[in-house]
Amino acid sequence: MKNPISPISMNPIPPGSWAAGVSGGADSVALLLLLTKQPDISLCVVHLDHELRGAASTADAEFVRQLADRLHLPFVSARRSEIEAGLADLPANPSAKYRAIRLELFRRVVVERKLAGVILAHHKDDVAETVLQRLIRGSVADGLTGIAGDKTIGGLRILRPMLRAGRRELRDMLRAIGQEWREDASNASDDYLRNRLRKVLETRPELVQSLLDLADACRAMHDWSDQESPVFPPTFDVRTLERLPPILARAAARRWLIDAGSPPEDLTADVLDRLVTMATDAATPSRQHFPGGLIVRRRAGKIDAAK
Repeated sequence: MKNPISPISMNPIPPGSWAAGVSGGADSVALLLLLTKQPDISLCVVHLDHELRGAASTADAEFVRQLADRLHLPFVSARRSEIEAGLADLPANPSAKYRAIRLELFRRVVVERKLAGVILAHHKDDVAETVLQRLIRGSVADGLTGIAGDKTIGGLRILRPMLRAGRRELRDMLRAIGQEWREDASNASDDYLRNRLRKVLETRPELVQSLLDLADACRAMHDWSDQESPVFPPTFDVRTLERLPPILARAAARRWLIDAGSPPEDLTADVLDRLVTMATDAATPSRQHFPGGLIVRRRAGKIDAAK
């Protein structure tokens, strides 16, 4: 390496032993190098071979293994098919399915090695793309809160310390120190909405900060409505939802659907309003399908759900 690593804005990471998710792309390689500069944490490099690009996917895994060896870090790799074989009820959406498989691999490594959690390489441009994508798909404010820097999903703690850094500065850092990374050719394909949005934001960088500001505002409103809205049991009386102001009714409905098994990213305003209407209008269908294969039923003034 030619020069010291340039300063990159990072949120603090609690001392301890952590998994680091490394795909081989620029973002995760930059994250790994930055993490190795923190003396109070130890790392285990974790890589999932998605098996989607043939020899290129295999080469990605080998690249990450060699990087981990050079840094004298333990390395764990698995193929997507190995993890997928042991999972049931995976989402039909490919992106959601692969995300679930990655989280399962991280969860297994964290449990087996008694680690504190996993650290991932999402940055502020990822946040902007996520908010714009959800905005286009009609998400309510709760879905426009961006990407959490510290979150626990299914018992797995996930840290994302680089949410204040940008894609360009991470690549500039790697170029400055002569560190290579792997490029996924599919990231340039216009077949995927996120890629198209990324190109829009690259030509209109001023939109990034506007989307980040929107995410901050929505997160503040989400935190308030989450605190003020009630938590419903698996079966609840329709009157408890009917009596709430609309913003709190939506928040309560969203939390209830997530607890029942609906994917958060699929809970648009129309979906939430449909549940609220089920509780407030007896003329609506008493049995309806909701995201995640959920069947919501209204019987004798009660709402419940089943798969």
